[in-house]
Amino acid sequence: MDVFFQNGSLSVRRLKEKDKPLLAKWLSNPKVLEYYEGRDQPFDLEKVENVFYAADDEEVKCIIEYDGQPIGYIQYYELDEATKGEYGYGPEKVFGIDQFIGEVDYWNRGIGTSLVTSMTEFLINQLHADIVVMVPQVWNARAIKCYEKCGFKKVKLLTEHELHEKEYRDCWLIEYRE
Repeated sequence: MDVFFQNGSLSVRRLKEKDKPLLAKWLSNPKVLEYYEGRDQPFDLEKVENVFYAADDEEVKCIIEYDGQPIGYIQYYELDEATKGEYGYGPEKVFGIDQFIGEVDYWNRGIGTSLVTSMTEFLINQLHADIVVMVPQVWNARAIKCYEKCGFKKVKLLTEHELHEKEYRDCWLIEYRE
């Protein structure tokens, strides 16, 4: 399956070899890195290859397109038993998603809300997820507001959960349940 879903002008498709320069461009932009990976962690083509194109990855890696133009990245994955245990889940089918819009001209246009809503619906309706989770950093108020607009709720504070710009940051475990 190449295109996972389309919602009006928005579509999500599987990551391809030709997308390496896009990822390197987006992930060397300090405005993007401020929210995803950290400004002290810029990507070049080699790092993109190592991080996004490893054969043994569990994530399904995708490109976000708007009106046919690639504008960002999203991945989804089923949580393993250890992560489910850390987050307090049992036998439920739990998926996680991570995303960023790499073309900053597309920020603040409602695309993130449409993207998260569409991906959540895809995971629930097509892959039969019981719960969809994300772990945004506590300080990222814009992202959290978007996710809450999509029906996600804060369920657990994960202290010093993610290394970002040389310090461990607190994150919220947020979830969507039907």
